[in-house]
Amino acid sequence: MIDTVKGKCSDLFAKTSLRSLARRFGTIALGCAILTFGMHNIHQVVGITEGGVLGGILLLNHWFGIDASIASPVLDAACYVVGFIVLGAGFLGWSAVSSVLLALFYALWESLPHLLPDLSAHPLLAAILGGMFVGVGAGLVVRCNASAGGDDALALSIHKLTGLKLARCYLFTDLSVLLLSLSYIPVTKIVFSLVTVFISSPLIDFVVGMGSHEKADGTCVSVDGLEERAELREG
Repeated sequence: MIDTVKGKCSDLFAKTSLRSLARRFGTIALGCAILTFGMHNIHQVVGITEGGVLGGILLLNHWFGIDASIASPVLDAACYVVGFIVLGAGFLGWSAVSSVLLALFYALWESLPHLLPDLSAHPLLAAILGGMFVGVGAGLVVRCNASAGGDDALALSIHKLTGLKLARCYLFTDLSVLLLSLSYIPVTKIVFSLVTVFISSPLIDFVVGMGSHEKADGTCVSVDGLEERAELREG
Protein backbone atom coordinates (compact mmCIF):
# COMPACT_ATOMS: atom_id res chain seq x y z
CA MET A 1 0.00 0.00 0.00
CA ILE A 2 2.78 2.41 0.98
CA ASP A 3 4.77 1.57 -2.17
CA THR A 4 1.69 2.21 -4.31
CA VAL A 5 1.12 5.63 -2.73
CA LYS A 6 4.80 6.54 -3.15
CA GLY A 7 4.68 5.49 -6.79
CA LYS A 8 1.61 7.58 -7.52
CA CYS A 9 3.08 10.64 -5.77
CA SER A 10 6.41 10.21 -7.60
CA ASP A 11 4.62 10.11 -10.96
CA LEU A 12 2.68 13.25 -10.01
CA PHE A 13 5.77 15.29 -9.14
CA ALA A 14 7.85 13.89 -12.03
CA LYS A 15 5.41 15.36 -14.55
CA THR A 16 5.87 18.85 -13.11
CA SER A 17 8.75 21.21 -13.95
CA LEU A 18 10.80 22.64 -11.09
CA ARG A 19 9.49 26.15 -11.72
CA SER A 20 5.88 25.01 -11.83
CA LEU A 21 6.47 22.84 -8.78
CA ALA A 22 7.82 25.79 -6.79
CA ARG A 23 4.97 28.05 -7.91
CA ARG A 24 2.35 25.50 -7.03
CA PHE A 25 3.92 24.81 -3.64
CA GLY A 26 4.10 28.55 -2.94
CA THR A 27 0.45 29.05 -3.89
CA ILE A 28 -0.65 26.19 -1.66
CA ALA A 29 1.45 27.58 1.20
CA LEU A 30 -0.09 31.04 0.75
CA GLY A 31 -3.58 29.57 0.71
CA CYS A 32 -2.93 27.55 3.86
CA ALA A 33 -1.50 30.62 5.60
CA ILE A 34 -4.54 32.75 4.73
CA LEU A 35 -7.01 30.02 5.66
CA THR A 36 -5.48 29.20 9.04
CA PHE A 37 -4.96 32.89 9.86
CA GLY A 38 -8.69 33.51 9.50
CA MET A 39 -9.63 30.36 11.38
CA HIS A 40 -7.36 31.20 14.34
CA ASN A 41 -7.93 34.95 14.54
CA ILE A 42 -11.64 35.13 13.68
CA HIS A 43 -13.46 31.80 13.90
CA GLN A 44 -11.92 30.59 17.16
CA VAL A 45 -12.14 34.02 18.83
CA VAL A 46 -15.73 34.86 17.86
CA GLY A 47 -17.08 31.31 18.02
CA ILE A 48 -18.14 31.16 14.38
CA THR A 49 -17.68 27.67 13.03
CA GLU A 50 -17.33 26.07 9.61
CA GLY A 51 -18.67 22.88 8.17
CA GLY A 52 -16.61 19.83 7.25
CA VAL A 53 -13.15 19.21 8.66
CA LEU A 54 -12.56 22.88 9.47
CA GLY A 55 -15.65 22.91 11.68
CA GLY A 56 -14.57 19.59 13.20
CA ILE A 57 -11.25 21.18 14.19
CA LEU A 58 -13.06 23.97 16.03
CA LEU A 59 -15.42 21.44 17.66
CA LEU A 60 -12.52 19.36 19.03
CA ASN A 61 -10.70 22.49 20.15
CA HIS A 62 -13.71 23.66 22.16
CA TRP A 63 -14.76 20.40 23.84
CA PHE A 64 -11.43 18.66 24.30
CA GLY A 65 -8.90 21.50 24.13
CA ILE A 66 -7.11 19.80 21.23
CA ASP A 67 -4.91 22.28 19.38
CA ALA A 68 -5.81 22.87 15.75
CA SER A 69 -2.24 21.95 14.78
CA ILE A 70 -2.96 18.44 16.10
CA ALA A 71 -6.64 18.07 15.20
CA SER A 72 -6.07 19.16 11.60
CA PRO A 73 -3.71 16.34 10.49
CA VAL A 74 -5.61 13.72 12.55
CA LEU A 75 -8.99 14.52 10.95
CA ASP A 76 -7.41 14.90 7.52
CA ALA A 77 -5.66 11.54 7.88
CA ALA A 78 -8.94 9.83 8.80
CA CYS A 79 -10.65 11.29 5.72
CA TYR A 80 -7.70 10.45 3.48
CA VAL A 81 -7.76 6.83 4.67
CA VAL A 82 -11.41 6.66 3.64
CA GLY A 83 -10.52 8.35 0.35
CA PHE A 84 -7.68 5.89 -0.30
CA ILE A 85 -9.95 2.90 0.32
CA VAL A 86 -12.81 4.21 -1.81
CA LEU A 87 -11.06 6.39 -4.40
CA GLY A 88 -7.56 4.94 -4.70
CA ALA A 89 -4.03 6.25 -4.14
CA GLY A 90 -4.12 8.88 -6.90
CA PHE A 91 -5.97 11.31 -4.67
CA LEU A 92 -3.23 11.83 -2.11
CA GLY A 93 -0.27 13.75 -3.71
CA TRP A 94 -0.69 17.48 -3.27
CA SER A 95 -3.45 17.04 -0.69
CA ALA A 96 -0.87 15.50 1.64
CA VAL A 97 1.36 18.54 1.10
CA SER A 98 -1.47 20.94 1.95
CA SER A 99 -2.38 18.94 5.05
CA VAL A 100 1.17 19.28 6.41
CA LEU A 101 1.26 22.99 5.59
CA LEU A 102 -2.09 23.56 7.32
CA ALA A 103 -0.75 21.98 10.51
CA LEU A 104 2.46 24.03 10.35
CA PHE A 105 0.64 27.32 9.88
CA TYR A 106 -1.83 26.47 12.65
CA ALA A 107 1.17 25.91 14.93
CA LEU A 108 2.65 29.25 13.85
CA TRP A 109 -0.50 31.29 14.54
CA GLU A 110 -1.07 29.49 17.85
CA SER A 111 2.42 30.50 18.97
CA LEU A 112 1.55 34.18 18.46
CA PRO A 113 -1.01 36.45 20.14
CA HIS A 114 -4.19 37.06 18.15
CA LEU A 115 -3.32 39.49 15.37
CA LEU A 116 -6.81 40.89 14.71
CA PRO A 117 -9.19 42.82 17.01
CA ASP A 118 -11.82 40.77 18.85
CA LEU A 119 -14.92 40.96 16.66
CA SER A 120 -17.23 39.21 19.14
CA ALA A 121 -19.39 42.34 19.35
CA HIS A 122 -19.75 42.38 15.56
CA PRO A 123 -20.62 38.78 14.57
CA LEU A 124 -21.92 39.67 11.11
CA LEU A 125 -18.66 41.42 10.24
CA ALA A 126 -16.74 38.46 11.66
CA ALA A 127 -18.82 36.05 9.56
CA ILE A 128 -18.15 38.04 6.39
CA LEU A 129 -14.42 38.41 7.03
CA GLY A 130 -14.15 34.78 8.12
CA GLY A 131 -15.86 33.63 4.94
CA MET A 132 -13.46 35.74 2.88
CA PHE A 133 -10.37 34.26 4.57
CA VAL A 134 -11.69 30.72 4.11
CA GLY A 135 -12.82 31.34 0.53
CA VAL A 136 -9.57 32.91 -0.65
CA GLY A 137 -7.34 30.53 1.29
CA ALA A 138 -9.15 27.34 0.33
CA GLY A 139 -9.59 28.61 -3.23
CA LEU A 140 -5.84 29.02 -3.69
CA VAL A 141 -5.27 25.48 -2.44
CA VAL A 142 -7.99 23.94 -4.62
CA ARG A 143 -6.68 25.96 -7.59
CA CYS A 144 -3.48 23.91 -7.32
CA ASN A 145 -5.35 20.60 -7.47
CA ALA A 146 -5.03 19.97 -3.75
CA SER A 147 -7.56 20.06 -0.94
CA ALA A 148 -7.72 22.39 2.04
CA GLY A 149 -8.64 19.46 4.26
CA GLY A 150 -10.11 16.00 4.15
CA ASP A 151 -13.50 17.33 3.05
CA ASP A 152 -12.87 16.48 -0.59
CA ALA A 153 -11.94 12.87 0.15
CA LEU A 154 -14.94 12.40 2.42
CA ALA A 155 -17.46 14.03 0.08
CA LEU A 156 -16.14 12.18 -2.97
CA SER A 157 -16.23 8.88 -1.09
CA ILE A 158 -19.85 9.47 -0.08
CA HIS A 159 -20.64 10.40 -3.68
CA LYS A 160 -19.16 7.17 -5.03
CA LEU A 161 -20.76 4.96 -2.39
CA THR A 162 -24.25 6.51 -2.49
CA GLY A 163 -24.55 7.95 -5.98
CA LEU A 164 -25.74 11.28 -4.55
CA LYS A 165 -24.79 14.48 -6.36
CA LEU A 166 -21.39 15.75 -5.24
CA ALA A 167 -22.79 19.13 -4.15
CA ARG A 168 -25.23 17.37 -1.83
CA CYS A 169 -22.39 15.32 -0.33
CA TYR A 170 -20.47 18.49 0.54
CA LEU A 171 -23.64 20.01 1.97
CA PHE A 172 -24.26 16.87 4.04
CA THR A 173 -20.80 17.00 5.66
CA ASP A 174 -21.05 20.75 6.33
CA LEU A 175 -24.52 20.61 7.85
CA SER A 176 -23.62 17.56 9.97
CA VAL A 177 -20.77 19.45 11.62
CA LEU A 178 -22.86 22.60 12.02
CA LEU A 179 -25.57 20.58 13.78
CA LEU A 180 -22.98 19.08 16.15
CA SER A 181 -21.67 22.59 16.74
CA LEU A 182 -25.04 23.52 18.25
CA SER A 183 -23.72 21.69 21.34
CA TYR A 184 -21.55 24.71 22.13
CA ILE A 185 -22.58 27.49 19.77
CA PRO A 186 -25.95 29.31 20.11
CA VAL A 187 -28.39 29.10 17.20
CA THR A 188 -27.85 32.80 16.48
CA LYS A 189 -24.13 32.18 15.93
CA ILE A 190 -24.86 29.14 13.76
CA VAL A 191 -26.81 31.54 11.54
CA PHE A 192 -23.65 33.62 11.21
CA SER A 193 -21.75 30.41 10.46
CA LEU A 194 -24.13 29.81 7.57
CA VAL A 195 -23.30 33.32 6.34
CA THR A 196 -19.63 32.32 6.37
CA VAL A 197 -20.37 29.13 4.41
CA PHE A 198 -22.45 30.95 1.80
CA ILE A 199 -19.67 33.52 1.32
CA SER A 200 -16.76 31.09 1.24
CA SER A 201 -18.31 28.61 -1.23
CA PRO A 202 -18.74 30.96 -4.23
CA LEU A 203 -15.48 32.72 -3.36
CA ILE A 204 -13.62 29.41 -3.67
CA ASP A 205 -15.10 28.95 -7.16
CA PHE A 206 -14.08 32.51 -8.08
CA VAL A 207 -10.47 32.09 -6.91
CA VAL A 208 -10.15 28.72 -8.66
CA GLY A 209 -11.41 30.25 -11.91
CA MET A 210 -9.31 33.46 -11.83
CA GLY A 211 -7.41 33.93 -15.07
CA SER A 212 -9.13 30.99 -16.70
CA HIS A 213 -11.36 31.19 -19.75
CA GLU A 214 -13.32 28.22 -18.50
CA LYS A 215 -15.90 28.38 -15.77
CA ALA A 216 -14.62 26.95 -12.50
CA ASP A 217 -17.50 24.84 -11.28
CA GLY A 218 -15.38 22.62 -9.05
CA THR A 219 -17.04 19.51 -10.42
CA CYS A 220 -14.47 18.16 -12.92
CA VAL A 221 -13.71 15.17 -10.75
CA SER A 222 -13.60 11.52 -11.74
CA VAL A 223 -14.37 9.46 -8.67
CA ASP A 224 -12.62 6.46 -10.14
CA GLY A 225 -9.45 8.24 -11.20
CA LEU A 226 -9.86 11.61 -9.49
CA GLU A 227 -8.92 13.83 -12.41
CA GLU A 228 -7.46 17.29 -11.86
CA ARG A 229 -10.09 19.66 -10.40
CA ALA A 230 -8.63 22.87 -11.75
CA GLU A 231 -5.58 23.34 -13.98
CA LEU A 232 -2.97 25.80 -12.72
CA ARG A 233 -1.98 27.76 -15.80
CA GLU A 234 1.53 27.12 -17.01
CA GLY A 235 3.49 30.30 -17.77
